[in-house]
Amino acid sequence: MPQVFGKLPTTTQPWSTIGAIQSIQKDDRTLYLDCGGPKFAIAILAPNLIRVRLAPTGTFQPRRSWAVTKDDHDWSAVSFDLEETPNTLEIKTEQIRLSIQRDTAQITCFDSQNRPFAQDVAPSMAWRTGAIAAWKQIEANEHFYGFGERTGFLDKLAEVKTNWTTDALDYGSLSDEMYQAIPVFMALRPEVGYGIFFNSTYWSQFDIGADQPGVWRMETRGPELDYYIIYGPTSAQIIHTYTELTGRMSLPPQWAIGYHQCRWSYESEDVVQTIAHEFRERRIPCDVIHLDIDYMNGYRVFTWSPKRFPQPDKLIRNLAEDGFKTVTIVDPGVKYEPEADYAVFDQGLEKDYFVRKADGQLVHGYVWPSKAVFPDFLRSEVRSWWADWHKNLTEAGVAGIWNDMNEPALDDRPFGDNGNKIWFPLDAPQGPKGEQATHAETHNLYGLNMAQASAEALKKLRPTERSFVLTRSGYAGVQRWSSVWMGDNQSLWEHLEMSLPMLCNMGLSGVAFVGCDIGGFAGNATAELFARWMQVGMLYPLMRGHSSMGTAQHEPWVFGDRVEAICREYIELRYRLLPYLYSLFWSAATAGEPILRPLLYQYPNDPKTYSLYDQVLLGPSLMAAPVYRPGVECRAVYLPAGTWYNWWSGEQFEGPTHILADAPLERMPLYVAAGSIIPMSPVMQYVNERSLDELRLRVWPGTGEWTHYEDDGHTFEYRDGAWATTHYRVLQEGQQTVVEIAARQGNWTPSDREIIVELVGIGEQRFKDDGTARRLTF
Repeated sequence: MPQVFGKLPTTTQPWSTIGAIQSIQKDDRTLYLDCGGPKFAIAILAPNLIRVRLAPTGTFQPRRSWAVTKDDHDWSAVSFDLEETPNTLEIKTEQIRLSIQRDTAQITCFDSQNRPFAQDVAPSMAWRTGAIAAWKQIEANEHFYGFGERTGFLDKLAEVKTNWTTDALDYGSLSDEMYQAIPVFMALRPEVGYGIFFNSTYWSQFDIGADQPGVWRMETRGPELDYYIIYGPTSAQIIHTYTELTGRMSLPPQWAIGYHQCRWSYESEDVVQTIAHEFRERRIPCDVIHLDIDYMNGYRVFTWSPKRFPQPDKLIRNLAEDGFKTVTIVDPGVKYEPEADYAVFDQGLEKDYFVRKADGQLVHGYVWPSKAVFPDFLRSEVRSWWADWHKNLTEAGVAGIWNDMNEPALDDRPFGDNGNKIWFPLDAPQGPKGEQATHAETHNLYGLNMAQASAEALKKLRPTERSFVLTRSGYAGVQRWSSVWMGDNQSLWEHLEMSLPMLCNMGLSGVAFVGCDIGGFAGNATAELFARWMQVGMLYPLMRGHSSMGTAQHEPWVFGDRVEAICREYIELRYRLLPYLYSLFWSAATAGEPILRPLLYQYPNDPKTYSLYDQVLLGPSLMAAPVYRPGVECRAVYLPAGTWYNWWSGEQFEGPTHILADAPLERMPLYVAAGSIIPMSPVMQYVNERSLDELRLRVWPGTGEWTHYEDDGHTFEYRDGAWATTHYRVLQEGQQTVVEIAARQGNWTPSDREIIVELVGIGEQRFKDDGTARRLTF
């Protein structure tokens, strides 16, 4: 007899299961299978990409104008073989084979070695009122990664992950819904790997063996099941295909890869100028200062405070003269202010651009400006109107936009009155006329479409300069429009530790330009915590320090001389690594590759990397083993197969092995793989402070190669061919190490500079860079 503690007994609604396949129709890329009313379709989009759809009613949903995936018909035709037997349908591409059971419609995929993956288990696919789901087998030694923005450790086996954008204030290691909802993951085991993108904007959920060990389930409250199977076998191949499906990031301006400084809030022009002066006076590199909500007049979006920021154009011009770019926050809530001559509200109301309830009343909630209404960003004309209002910011010189509170986050009473968080009504209509949906379908898209509006605004208003967009909320494909940070973290050691798997899983979800607030947003960091966090922050693709109102200041110099020196050293290292980092951003923009990577990305067949969350790779070459606990001055480090060198001392190690690394407060353990080639520049106080007259190639003995990407770093001319790549190669010939430099490719020419090739621990050679091929022997 089951034990029940204080709960009324419930009866679970039974699932309706799909029946036997009764008929088949086929076109050039899709099989349509009739199962006695319900239908499902299998589209072969690439040799490693299959789309599966189930319509319980027998009618498939039309493609939405806001779909984040590449249309089926935009994929090049793929040759595949279809073989019918009495019991199965067999589909075979160059890379995989699908076997579909006629009687149950169960799908099993096989790789070229006949190893199964993404294998359906009973009931395969099923539905009931308000839900539709699929079940698949968890194979032995299989591990699960990605899932977008997630707390906790790296591997999500035996966990439940819900996809519903939420203001996740005070999140912790057990939090489920977060600011981002990205329903994609990859399942990896030695030699075999696949990804799943669950193409549902409705509330959805993955159960990775928590309810039923050995089985994972995906479920949505949408009207049909729609998912993509992406065969790897490696995470790199999965990410490459996934970002071809959902889009890739644009190449950011180089200044956006530098250090950003922020606080809620630098409350006046004088305070901002003082902060900027301190950075330059103390010789701590910084490129960007963010302005939080207090630059506005009464928190009215697209306004400037006449008292605290009376001359924004002069302020931003002064900052620019000192090498700083300015980024301003923009929230979606528009102050409800009839007859107050607030043009943003008046125009939005006149044009009927705000979200309404099903009965026609305006949806409202309480955010920073108190009572507020919200634009319907799913409509292109609303995004265009919103974009035009950014002129109030860009004309003053703003170079980037930071979107916040766009889950959307709202309360049922004014902020400060202990209100409750509320949603838009789920039946509120949104989207263009003729294609309207309800908020139940579009909730997860709100932040994504706001980020799209911001990106389109900057493209229109700053047409010759690359801009920067940052968003708190988003959905799959957000990488096309914006960078992302992990929201309001806390000044806790646990949050420092958690930042690494969070950002790595975002990278494995296709979002490469990511970061966490260095030092923690809420609470007061200790000097030790801040020093360790700045060391880790040097690795974040987005390196931003940020802190909350009511907390102690978190600028690098407030913790004393020792911590200031540590912060300076690691920010300087970040700037020295900018040529290497910029090439990683180019790889992210062209191939979807993550910038910050878990070790399993480079070593997919090493089981010891599968749960290793506290060591990370910056690109393929540089591995960090940060300290994330107080008082720790040494830590265990795992070195995978191959030769490794200590970045600081040059000491050599042979992997696979574990070592105990010294880590006094001044040192984060850093290692470099043999054969690595890392281009570095001199330290500058901001990007392009002066012409790059020296490029140092740090080369470690071994066998390896690297392609260094360059362009002017700030315009769009690279899209018209104004770029350059140089391919480097290092190899061993007997007792000699040879560095081969191929002729520079592309139509961009760097300024006059000297190339210094440093074979670490051996010596260096110098030459003037004329773009010709060279072969250097050490």
